[in-house]
Amino acid sequence: MTVSASEFPPRTIAATPAAGADDETPDLRDEIVALARSLPGELRRLTVRDGDRAIEVEWAAEPRSAVPLAPPTPAPATPGGRDVQPAAPPDPASDAPEVAATVRSPLVGTFYAAPSPGADPFVRVGDEVEPGQTVGIVEAMKLMNPIVADEAGVVAEVLVGDAESVEYDQVIMRLRPPGRSR
Repeated sequence: MTVSASEFPPRTIAATPAAGADDETPDLRDEIVALARSLPGELRRLTVRDGDRAIEVEWAAEPRSAVPLAPPTPAPATPGGRDVQPAAPPDPASDAPEVAATVRSPLVGTFYAAPSPGADPFVRVGDEVEPGQTVGIVEAMKLMNPIVADEAGVVAEVLVGDAESVEYDQVIMRLRPPGRSR
């Protein structure tokens, strides 16, 4: 059963109603909607299967904020009472590649860059990728889960090494817009 995001009213924390002795047994769909309402953030998709039991929850991407998280710290004062201005930090935008998209881990597990040990990696820095293209694998509980690119781009940076542990929503690689020079 897949419940679309349009079936959820604006997000509020809602407790699942407790079934009393005189209440009917709650419908599974009602329980799923109650669960979805209680989850933090905006859901993109919620899938529940009964055969071999599976629940999949996909959150919508959060918009990135352009406002810095911490305010700048004031410059320290010297013993003579004069303020010392720190050297201007290097401009990170000049060193970092232009990022069009990021590829994130959909689950906790071990990232593998190639389909098998000794094989060529799925992608390398400089490779162009298409939406839906497999760019790696995350192994979780002995299952190999393909990691696919959501958008087209050129691999600018791979942030996780082969056979390294990854966390949920961790950035695995950055993509720059296709067709642009480095």
